[in-house]
Amino acid sequence: MKALVYTGPENLVYRSVPDPEPKPGEVLIRVACTGICGSDMHAYLGHDERRPAPLILGHEVAGTIASGPSSGKRVTVNPLVTCGTCPACRSGRDNLCPDRQIISMQPREGGFADFLAMPEQNLVPVPGHVTDNQAALAEPIACGWHAVRLAKRALPESVENPSALVIGGGAIGVGAALSLKAQGVVDIRIIELNSERADLLRTVCGFDVLQITEPDEAGQFDIVIDAVGFAPTRSLASRVARPGGVIAHIGLGSAEGGLDIRRMTLQEITFLGTYTYTAQDFKDTTDAIFDGRLGSLDWIETRSLSEGAGAFSDLRAGRIAAPKILLKPDLTGDVHV
Repeated sequence: MKALVYTGPENLVYRSVPDPEPKPGEVLIRVACTGICGSDMHAYLGHDERRPAPLILGHEVAGTIASGPSSGKRVTVNPLVTCGTCPACRSGRDNLCPDRQIISMQPREGGFADFLAMPEQNLVPVPGHVTDNQAALAEPIACGWHAVRLAKRALPESVENPSALVIGGGAIGVGAALSLKAQGVVDIRIIELNSERADLLRTVCGFDVLQITEPDEAGQFDIVIDAVGFAPTRSLASRVARPGGVIAHIGLGSAEGGLDIRRMTLQEITFLGTYTYTAQDFKDTTDAIFDGRLGSLDWIETRSLSEGAGAFSDLRAGRIAAPKILLKPDLTGDVHV
């Protein structure tokens, strides 16, 4: 099969690789599209020691089962593979499984390829009225869904109509904003500094978008979601959170700095680190996609997998307005299994 292989910092090669071999309990998936995530970009830049070269990146996948009794069924992929038996898994917090694996990290290759092998239990069937492009957005939106659920749970019961600010208008931020709306939050704003993307979020998604960096220009909010995760965005989050409010931190841009710990302590602001999603969060997200609660999900750009290196380069240079790029394989034949 063909795959887009990360071979070193800022180097991706489209080449032939061996077909994946499903293990017991796994099936082969003919990939329809795979989204480029911020974590893929971190790996591409050589900033993620968890993703050493050579490696097939990509974990936001939709496709069609190509082996076994369910062959021909369209699915979206929960890329987080867990043990199912540890205390975290048994308590429904499987995203914290100590033995968790995610595709696009060793030992599991990712979805920037013609085919992918996955445990069948990690697949969610996609109904006919939902496109592959929409289905591939389940993974990034589930990150926001999980963060919103935890943030709402952490708010005091006295907060009946919370206001929310999302920092970052990429796919994680957009997914968080859509999840806020689907989970009953009405007063939502997004901070996005890229002018083209900000315009797209206003016109296509209907969001109230702010293009600011100073906390005094934003106001204060009950829920603040940092979908970027750099020191300046954490600094902004800890300044605009209302006393007694909640910061949900999703972004993994950098590891250190930014939080105003003194203010957060004096104002009893809760900080939540949120990692991926539980299996139930993923299922709840797909349900919301399938029944239309997350909108038309038409804020994407698609390119062929063979053009993937150029897509990464354009993202790196800030030339992309769309919150998400999906790479689509150009399949020419069947896999041999």
